[in-house]
Amino acid sequence: MEQNQTIKILLVEDDPGHSVLIQKNLRRGGIANDIIPVDDGQKAVDFLFKQGAFAGDPRTAGPILVLLDLNLPILDGYQVLSIIKNDERTKHIPIIVLTTTDNTHEVARGYNSGCNMYLTKPVEYSQFSEAIRNLGLFLSIIKVPNKTYV
Repeated sequence: MEQNQTIKILLVEDDPGHSVLIQKNLRRGGIANDIIPVDDGQKAVDFLFKQGAFAGDPRTAGPILVLLDLNLPILDGYQVLSIIKNDERTKHIPIIVLTTTDNTHEVARGYNSGCNMYLTKPVEYSQFSEAIRNLGLFLSIIKVPNKTYV
């Protein structure tokens, strides 16, 4: 994502330590875009549909990319994926699953549920940091849909 794009990154991560590391290493990877962290699946849905605590929030306007953990409270990542991908207003939002689960069944389930990319968070700190920096480099060159549907 070019730095002058207004694309926002919705970071859906319930582990505060992982959230901070992801944000810090995305910045190190060259991402200057707004990053909006939420810590459960319901907040992610509320943000994307501009409801609840996010009704009227100006950060909900414009193109969005979602970084989604699967193991979340209230609504898990699969439920969030299902809600987003089964609604005409949000089905085009790119979703990158970023989780510790690397089981081949779970990877397939993620793609079958509509994620656009599935990344496993390494357990070791330096590998985790490097993976997120590389994700930042990747995100700095991709394009996402400009149209806002909600």
